[in-house]
Amino acid sequence: MEYRKTHVPGFTIGTAEDREGLTGVTVILAPKDGASAGVDVRGCAPGTRETDLLSPEKTVQKIHAVVLSGGSAFGLEADSGVMNYLAKQGTGFPVGDITVPIVCGAVLFDLSIGSSHAHPDIQMGYLAASRASDTFPVGCYGAGTGASVGKLRGFAHAMKSGAGYAEFSLPGGLYVGAYMAVNACGEIYENDEILAGALSDDESRFISSHELMMHGFKRQMGTNTSIGCVITNAKLSKSECKAVSGMAHDGYARAIRPVHTTMDGDTVFTMASGEVEAPVDTVGYLAEEAIRLAILDAVKSAEPMGGRPAFADMMKRK
Repeated sequence: MEYRKTHVPGFTIGTAEDREGLTGVTVILAPKDGASAGVDVRGCAPGTRETDLLSPEKTVQKIHAVVLSGGSAFGLEADSGVMNYLAKQGTGFPVGDITVPIVCGAVLFDLSIGSSHAHPDIQMGYLAASRASDTFPVGCYGAGTGASVGKLRGFAHAMKSGAGYAEFSLPGGLYVGAYMAVNACGEIYENDEILAGALSDDESRFISSHELMMHGFKRQMGTNTSIGCVITNAKLSKSECKAVSGMAHDGYARAIRPVHTTMDGDTVFTMASGEVEAPVDTVGYLAEEAIRLAILDAVKSAEPMGGRPAFADMMKRK
């Protein structure tokens, strides 16, 4: 098990998973007073919760958590567990004599691995929230438990992926981090070299989607989706958070090919705690690079599961 640590002030990350059913959930908690937030959805097959309220004209100005979950649409149930946890902590939007936590979320499709009947539920969401800290596992934990990549030839030729994290800090006190659960239809690239993707029949080499498409390969339909969240202590409005999420998608394009397909529901949230003045373009650039590195981290820290090999296996075969 590999761990990462976030240094972005006030934010914590927790995970919970079903290691037999091969699914899980990751919770990113904002500081208690909440964070400005935005989202950018690029894929054509998304599964999300409470994204409409992130529009700049909507009343709620801050949210309290982002939930990234496996289980496809079933996994949205985990968000209610996070709400229950935060409500018990007195965290939320004040409504009369109660507080209503504002929890946004997105899901990825992992029903092809492990048990198709396993999915994150209320209890798993609550557990992940209760575990949130500045140190957390990456790889095949949390939302990355059932993640895989390279599925244009079908899941039987895919590779195991996971979840990853990367962050940057600047001398003026600015921090920008990114957490990614990588479940792409395409391959993962670093410096134009495939790290993980669709495999040949004997699993000895990669077969790129470019190669398949250029030869008229008829893709096998499936559902995928890479989902992530940028966290920062910058002072950003909701509209600026959305802009950062949009720029962060360039990190997807630099690491995943093809990306944002009709079989993906790629989604990036951004949460900003509002402590440090910083140009939105600077935050956006750092978010893009953090997303790219988090994607690579997700693949490199993955382990073989569900009968699918991982990055380490391919390195041994070289």
